[in-house]
Amino acid sequence: MSSQNNGSPGNPRGARSNTPPDLEELVSQGINRLKGLFSSGGSGGGSSGNTGGSFSGILTVIFVLLIGLSAWSAYYTVPSDSVAVVQRFGKYLKEVPPGLHFKLPLGIDKATIVPVKRQLKQEFGFTTPGASDAYQGSRSQDRGRETQMVTGDLNAALVEWVVQYRISDPVKYLFEVRNPGETLRYVSESVMREVVGDRTVDEVITIGRQEIENEALIKMQELSTKYVMGVSIDQVQLKNINPPRPVQASFNEVNQAQQEKEKLINEARRDYNKVIPLAEGEKDQRIREADGYRLKRINEAEGDVARFNSLFAEYLKAPEVTRRRIYIETMQDVMPRIQSKIIVDDEMNGLLPLLNLDAQKGGQQ
Repeated sequence: MSSQNNGSPGNPRGARSNTPPDLEELVSQGINRLKGLFSSGGSGGGSSGNTGGSFSGILTVIFVLLIGLSAWSAYYTVPSDSVAVVQRFGKYLKEVPPGLHFKLPLGIDKATIVPVKRQLKQEFGFTTPGASDAYQGSRSQDRGRETQMVTGDLNAALVEWVVQYRISDPVKYLFEVRNPGETLRYVSESVMREVVGDRTVDEVITIGRQEIENEALIKMQELSTKYVMGVSIDQVQLKNINPPRPVQASFNEVNQAQQEKEKLINEARRDYNKVIPLAEGEKDQRIREADGYRLKRINEAEGDVARFNSLFAEYLKAPEVTRRRIYIETMQDVMPRIQSKIIVDDEMNGLLPLLNLDAQKGGQQ
């Protein structure tokens, strides 16, 4: 029996020999057998028969131990989300897929489990409890230093972020860079400081988060490719971004004032959008009414002119008849509107009402 070279689930670099619980028991039993053989050989007074039997027993136990150790170290299992990188005497040999596999025992071949299908992450400024990867979260002594950054307008900000990545090339990940997890943390911190340093503190805290994430993702991937780290950056996500604690209260007041300003601006725009279109509609309505009245007056004037011209042409043909007809038509239009009517004779010297039609009409009523 021997130990398997399965990698720890929390350590993507993989291989670490895990001693089975029964291996120590097997070794202790072999040692006890050896002690029994040696003690039995000593009690025989040094006779050649007893010595030969003891030596043969020792060889048998050693042979059995070698057989068990070889059998234990000859097989290993690769999880479904991982691959195994096999080395023979430390030299890269091959890459094997998930499943049960066999290798040369006794440390000749070494299999390192690499989780290529699992999305890994690194946290900056905080640590998720229970994380098994030593490079996933910030160390307690580096947590404050990682988050402290200087913006482009020489202000300070506390930035927390997460980098999600995958192992795209396990061979490069294992052999091209020493401690790729730690190197990736250095790369991420350097890129984030550069990107934050190119923007103002307002952009970092409020409106520029999406641009910072996209630019940091591109630059981290470029550096990872340049350093041949064998990783692919999937996402860079900003978490909490705050000003330094001594000025955090004042900064919150400024943000509150800005939000109040934006609120008032939005309310003014709402009132503007409500009143101005109504005024525009009334203006257009008044203009259309004025145009209609103008056209009406023009048409009426043109009609009056045409009627006067036609009447004048008839007047020139028969002045007396036309004059009398105009007089009669005018009286027909005027007389019904007059309430008090007085008949006057032109030959009379004084004014004498001959008939008071209204009074008579009222008397009858």
